Amino acid sequence: MTDKWSIWLAVALSGSAMREYKIVVLGSGGVGKSALTVQFVQGIFVEKYDPTIEDSYRKVSASGFFFFLIVDVAGHKRYSTMRDLYMKNGQGFVLVYSITAQSTFNDLQDLREQILRVKDMDDVPMILVGNKCDLEDERVVGKDQGANLARSFNNCAFLESSAKAKINVNEIFYDLVRQINRKNPEKKPNTKKKSKTGAQPMRVLGDSTRDQQ
Repeated sequence: MTDKWSIWLAVALSGSAMREYKIVVLGSGGVGKSALTVQFVQGIFVEKYDPTIEDSYRKVSASGFFFFLIVDVAGHKRYSTMRDLYMKNGQGFVLVYSITAQSTFNDLQDLREQILRVKDMDDVPMILVGNKCDLEDERVVGKDQGANLARSFNNCAFLESSAKAKINVNEIFYDLVRQINRKNPEKKPNTKKKSKTGAQPMRVLGDSTRDQQ
């Protein structure tokens, strides 16, 4: 795996600036927020549930022209002040519930209202995710319920996913990138422009590194 400092060096030498997408993953405890994030960033499934206060991850896109800064925030209410801070700085939001736990689905209305209040906006890039869709025999929240809630959230995006079975994991984060781009468009780097030496700009191959704090 490429060291993250090698990534930054390659980008610096290429003269290209990578765009950062700040994505915040939210939801009740035990819904699989960390599992989804780790599966996307590192390509592995974390079986054991380890309650998270806050974890930050970085993943460079395969094109090398942008990277994700993903913050996985605790679901417990006692961390609401910390959540406010990340909500304020976040550009896109993943709201996760478990299809096997009705209470985690019920919590999302208040969570969305908190995001809109902190951002002081009527609409923000957001995707509603029903996780653990591989556990169909344990389902208590129907897919139609998730779709209906998403429609009530100003027609926000909706997917069901499984971190364990790798279902729709990448789609979650790349859908948010598209939403952020629509809301805050940025010119793409000119990859055809040659440097003074006549060489094509360097491109960084995809890799992921966990942010060390």
